[in-house]
Amino acid sequence: MAGTKKKIKREKIYVKVNSDFDSTGAVTPKAIIWVDGRTFKIDSVRDFRPASTLGPGHVGDCYTVLIHGEERQLFFERTNTLYGSRLGRWWVETQQPVS
Repeated sequence: MAGTKKKIKREKIYVKVNSDFDSTGAVTPKAIIWVDGRTFKIDSVRDFRPASTLGPGHVGDCYTVLIHGEERQLFFERTNTLYGSRLGRWWVETQQPVS
């Protein structure tokens, strides 16, 4: 049917990210390590911005990264309280069609 929209299920997937911190404290993500161990090298960071859309009570950042020639969004969700060395965690959003 023309004009029929398929429903999309969005899912937040927490991932491991290798990153560099420079002397000013700026962080640059270098690779995403998927839960099954696959590693995706980040070719470049195209954009960085605060991500206030993470939801109520969440503070974080959105990185637009280039992986194998495709732009992807990588999010960093900052921890609201201090837990020693826990600053936050990385996640990506997947989209799956709903049947």
